[in-house]
Order: sequence, then structure tokens, then C-alpha cells
Amino acid sequence: MNKERILSAIKTQGIIAVVRGKNAEHAINVAEACIEGGVTCIELTFTTPHAHEAIRTLSQKYADNPTVIIGAGTVLDAITARIAILEGAQFIVSPAFDAETIKLCHRYQIAVMPGTTTLSGVIEAMEAGADIIKIFPGELAGPAMIRAIHGPLPQAVLMPTGGVTPDNAGAWLNAGCIAVGAGGSLTKGADNNDFAAVTEQAKKFVQAITAART
Repeated sequence: MNKERILSAIKTQGIIAVVRGKNAEHAINVAEACIEGGVTCIELTFTTPHAHEAIRTLSQKYADNPTVIIGAGTVLDAITARIAILEGAQFIVSPAFDAETIKLCHRYQIAVMPGTTTLSGVIEAMEAGADIIKIFPGELAGPAMIRAIHGPLPQAVLMPTGGVTPDNAGAWLNAGCIAVGAGGSLTKGADNNDFAAVTEQAKKFVQAITAART
């Protein structure tokens, strides 16, 4: 799937599940629970031990399923980004700006999403060619910041991560975000291996996003 289709799928889905597992197997189970609940854009973070193994396993499993998008998160440098891409990651997310990571993703035509919480950071990311700019941590910004950024920069493509819940996901989208990223508020049940709870929470997110868009 090419980059334009990946970005279109993320926009259509409206949410990326941020999966932080205890290990690769745990992360795979969390991701599967999210997918079962209808959240099919999965960001596997490199805070998970052996995250590359989870990326490889899920990328191979869903290679023929265009509705499931597997990406990598907490990518701090170009080396990690290249590892993720070789394992099948279809998008790269970072909590901060790293020019070399963006450059490498452009080289291989992989969607890249650096993070920032400042207007100057948004401009820097846009000028470097970021496909989506991650507003992180979202709970420190709030939907009002999205509207503020879009005042001088209506063309900025933004996505918050951190503090996004089913109750406020619609507010973020209505403020102008292309999608939202949900971590602990979506996957908390997995802390106790309650993957059914993750699936139910995923369904709530899907319902909230659908409601906001209609």
C-alpha cells in the first residue's frame, strides 16, 4: 500500500491505537484486541521490548488486509525508523522532531508523523515535509490549541496523542484534527491482560468518531 493510501486510511479511520506492550507477544495481543474492536490503525511503540518482532508478525499477518495499517511509534532516530520499515511498518510516529527520520521516511515513501506542542515546531515539521504533525502531549494542549494553530496555519495536518478519550475524541476532530491517537485510555485493560476490555473500549472510540463525523 503506497503512502497516499496509508494516509487516506488513517484519515478514514480517524484513530490510531498507540500500543505499548510488556513484550512483543503482549503487544500483539493488545493490537489484536484493538483490531477486533474496529480500531485498525496500529502504532506499535519502541518502548515495547523487541517491538520490531511485533511489527513483523502483524505486518505479515495483515499483509493482504488493506483495512489494517501497522506502524511504529516512539521512533527517536532514523536508525530505529529504518528497522521498523524493514519489518513492515507503514508509518512512523515520533514524540519529537528529528530531521533525519523525516528524510529517511521520504526516501522510502513512508508516512511520517513527528511530534510537537509549539507553533514553531509545527512550522518546522511542515517545512521538513511531515505528513501529519502529532500534537503531544495532547492533554497539555487541548482542542483549543488546534484551533489556535489553524488560525495562522489552516493547512497544518494535525493529530493529538495523549489524553484522548471516547468522551473528547469528537472535540479534537471537530477542532480540525485529521485523526486522534489513543494510548492508555484505549488499552488500559491490557495492563491486567483484560483484552476483552480493550476491544470494548475500541468500539467506544469508533462510535465516538462516527458520531462526531455525522
